[in-house]
Amino acid sequence: MKKAYERFIDYVKIHTTSDEESGTHPSFEGEFDLAKLLVRSLNKIGMKDARVDDKCYVYAYLPATPGYENATKIGFIAHMDTSPEASGKDVKPIIRENYDGSDIVLEGSGDVLSVSRFPELKSFIGDTIITGDGTTLLGADDKAGIAEIITAMETVITENIPHGELWVAFTPDEEIGEGADFFDLKNFGAKYAYTVDGGDVNALEYENFNAASAEIAIKGVSVHPGSAKDIMVNASLVGMELNSLLPSYMRPEHTENREGFFHLIYFTGQVSSAKMSYIIRDHDMNLFNKKKEILTAAVKSINERYGEGTATLTIKDSYFNMLEKIRPHMHLIENARTALKEAGLSPVDVPVRGGTDGARLSYDGLPCPNLGTGGINYHGNYECCSIEKMDKAVEIILNLIKIYSKAEY
Repeated sequence: MKKAYERFIDYVKIHTTSDEESGTHPSFEGEFDLAKLLVRSLNKIGMKDARVDDKCYVYAYLPATPGYENATKIGFIAHMDTSPEASGKDVKPIIRENYDGSDIVLEGSGDVLSVSRFPELKSFIGDTIITGDGTTLLGADDKAGIAEIITAMETVITENIPHGELWVAFTPDEEIGEGADFFDLKNFGAKYAYTVDGGDVNALEYENFNAASAEIAIKGVSVHPGSAKDIMVNASLVGMELNSLLPSYMRPEHTENREGFFHLIYFTGQVSSAKMSYIIRDHDMNLFNKKKEILTAAVKSINERYGEGTATLTIKDSYFNMLEKIRPHMHLIENARTALKEAGLSPVDVPVRGGTDGARLSYDGLPCPNLGTGGINYHGNYECCSIEKMDKAVEIILNLIKIYSKAEY
């Protein structure tokens, strides 16, 4: 039977970078390459009805062991795409045995994975770790999760571990916020699920940001600068002024834990027009709504100064904090804590400073907290993971399967 890391090494070599500009579903055709491989793997280990649909969602299930039909139906979910924030093409995974806690030179780029910059590396001392070569991301987010789920399913089958009905799903385009868009909840038979898409393996994540996007269009007045007095309205400068009206301490670089932020992710302009794009984030719904009010007030102030219609604001909610939907089902959290402890770990509750497929799915009716995969430094060329932590993630999934086989929730 393959170890999780052996599967992982195969998966990361497949290019699956999602593309938010494509307008297609999936956003990148290469995601089908991994999806088809996963269907073959699921069939090979003995999962039932393994399939990939026309939107590149992979599903499979395992019928309950005879006598366990009344056990809770549980699912495990991970995503196939990698972040467009760094290249995911031609990934070259490098296995480094018995990590000693020192800085690591990434051979392909010469960059240094340093302990001073990434102190989380200290938790990897003594482990065998996997990095890229520095020219791409690695893909542990979330191909490690996929490998861990499939390895756990194969272990259940080969070791005849009693279980209730089990479901797995692998989604495309999570990294661009579309992973739950076409998820087939109607035919996904689990009552509850866990995404396996977090960081360190001892993390338990059941809170995430409330999220919105904000688009601002600014209309300027362009005239020759030699005759511009009291006429010109420079849209780019208006955009800069608007941004200055937002509290500087509410930027990502000044926040942590449950502190929310405004993040200017795009700004382009000239004298006659400008466009700005923000994301708005906060764990607390009241503070989230307050941030939307602050941005609305800033736009109003600009229009009062330069004329109505100078700035036009469009705010769109993206996803919400899953905590509200998890609270009625806290057995998901308590059982996960038990599963972590049985694996010899000390659980750490981590508020997700982002979103997951699980957040969307929780609001769609599938309560779905998040488990760690054993990796760090996601979305960049310094990404790495630990083989031993991946093994622990498999153990945690198996522990949860055993826990849910004993009771109906």
